[in-house]
Amino acid sequence: MAPPPADPAPDPSPTASAPVPITVPSPRDRLHHHHHLVDRRDTPRGRAWEPERSRRGEAEAMDGAAAAVKLVSGDAGFVLEDVPHVSDYLPDLPTYPNPLQDNPAYSVVKQYFVNPDDTVCQKIVVHKDGPRGNHFRRAGPRQRVYFEPDEVHACIVTCGGLCPGLNTVIREIVCGLSDMYGVTKILGIQGGYRGFYARNTITLTPKSVNDIHKRGGTILGSSRGGHDTMKIVDSIQDRGINQVYVIGGDGTQRGAGVIFEEVRKRGLKVSVAGIPKTIDNDIPVIDKSFGFDTAVEEAQRAINAAHVEAVSAENGIGLVKLMGRHSGFIAHYATLASRDVDCCLIPESPFYLEGEGGLFRYIEKRLKDNGHMVIVVAEGAGQKLIAETMQSIGKDASGNELLLDVGLWLSQKINEYFKKNKMTINLKYIDPTYMIRAIPSNASDNVYCTLLAHSVVHGAMAGYTGFTIGQVNGRHCYIPFYRITEKQNRVSITDRMWARLLSSTNQPSFLCNKVVEEAKKEEERTAQLLDGSPSNRKADKKGAASKPGSTK
Repeated sequence: MAPPPADPAPDPSPTASAPVPITVPSPRDRLHHHHHLVDRRDTPRGRAWEPERSRRGEAEAMDGAAAAVKLVSGDAGFVLEDVPHVSDYLPDLPTYPNPLQDNPAYSVVKQYFVNPDDTVCQKIVVHKDGPRGNHFRRAGPRQRVYFEPDEVHACIVTCGGLCPGLNTVIREIVCGLSDMYGVTKILGIQGGYRGFYARNTITLTPKSVNDIHKRGGTILGSSRGGHDTMKIVDSIQDRGINQVYVIGGDGTQRGAGVIFEEVRKRGLKVSVAGIPKTIDNDIPVIDKSFGFDTAVEEAQRAINAAHVEAVSAENGIGLVKLMGRHSGFIAHYATLASRDVDCCLIPESPFYLEGEGGLFRYIEKRLKDNGHMVIVVAEGAGQKLIAETMQSIGKDASGNELLLDVGLWLSQKINEYFKKNKMTINLKYIDPTYMIRAIPSNASDNVYCTLLAHSVVHGAMAGYTGFTIGQVNGRHCYIPFYRITEKQNRVSITDRMWARLLSSTNQPSFLCNKVVEEAKKEEERTAQLLDGSPSNRKADKKGAASKPGSTK
């Protein structure tokens, strides 16, 4: 199908027939709008879509979700949630042959370039008569690119907390740009978002990043907050940067979405791409975030130490606190992997201390039966219980609520209970949080980071922008920013994985009927979104008005 013609110049007369932007309340409500499934990435084209603008207010428009949404529908309930492209607002850009076709390293690959119609389904299990559901654009190299290697001036920035694999992602973006596409101008932005306008930059080359994957942390440094959209985009424009790679959590990705919006408004040929980073694994849609496997593996060392301490003492209790501000995936998977844990407490599953079925009675029973016990608690667990006895300690620079130390609090409460009941215990508390964050990634995460980095480079070179890279059902794809910032991925306490944990630990579920019913309703709402059903949720004003540069 031939590409549509470029939009005509705007007619100042009131009778002009130019298309009027559509006003809708939510990007998910747009799922009933149908467009033909046409791929126009490999040829110069006219404006293929017109960004739909929301009139809900400036704060919500800056969220990125309401600013630009591309939806394509097909037969049998197929919906493609596509990502923006630089030619959407710069329609006359030339394209160039992909340098990979002349790269001897890739000459043995039978079909290296991705088919233009390839998509990745979000929901992999479907019924015979059900809709095909939502899909994302498959990641990978395209036959035509929108940037010549000599014109590319890329930059990389890391934001938020540390996570295993950050240096590996940096290394592989640099090596991918250089080895696959012949790019020579790559900058590292130091100190997070504020580094664009307040810190120095460093030149990155394959030689300078050769061994950094063996180190923990990030060679670029990181920080929370510091997002000033105008200053950042001014810096990008002044430096002549045309590819921006942003590594960070959901707050960082939200900030990247705002940067993309400003770049689009200014009509700059700049690709803004994100690589999601969160050690808690709480970013939705994607299978997992990089660094998570390493964190679970390292958590085993702390659990093993706690188990040794517990079995070596009379009525020994080993208590381990792991990361998990709002999502308990690390505690969950580390518990399943260990098999030495007797109780796992996570934010998604409320628990109580006193009375029949409470934590204290369970500890007492396990000590009488086994003589020792190991407890794993996520840092965000039990915050409501702690708040009843302790005062809040404020927020960090990213706007995240500073959590009270559940490990110390729980240690104190357990000691007080058994002292009151005149039963001797020996409790050892281990907090390996910063040790886990600071280590280099393991072999599995190194491979995963490499695939993420190469996939995001392919997307930027192909002209895609305003997207984040992620693995969905084992396939890498390009995901609009709004999809990974609209909610958090949380452990489902009504599925089989949590049931497996309860079976392994033999702990009580601590759940009342009300909690279970609420969890089931949330699961049903999530299933409707995966089926492509329109959502009637209203925009979260609190989330939309939050600072776009807040980082995890």
